[in-house]
Amino acid sequence: MSRKPRTGGIREEILREWRGCEEAPDLNEGIHKAEKFIASILKSAGLEDGLNEDQVRAAWKELAGDFIARHTEPISVKNGHLVLRVTQPAMRFHLEQMKPMLLTRIRAQLGEERIKSVKFALG
Repeated sequence: MSRKPRTGGIREEILREWRGCEEAPDLNEGIHKAEKFIASILKSAGLEDGLNEDQVRAAWKELAGDFIARHTEPISVKNGHLVLRVTQPAMRFHLEQMKPMLLTRIRAQLGEERIKSVKFALG
């Protein structure tokens, strides 16, 4: 009965016998980390802007004030287009008139490159 020469300690030898094979040289071989794919997934979903919902809501409430914030709500930012839900047609008309000023302030608050336009939706 010939024995293989020992290539490690007793622990490695026992594990090799228990497994019935040699340990793989690199356990991480063939494993892809999610961080490699996150950017492309976010871009395809239109979410690469890096804005989160709480950040947009807080910025809008501060920017719009209490009265307007009670009658409006940010519902999405996709591909740089901020969509605000407005409760009443009169408020929508009022905000449409203020759109250039609102866009300038929102861009200053959230970033020039992140917000390209503001749209209003009744709801």
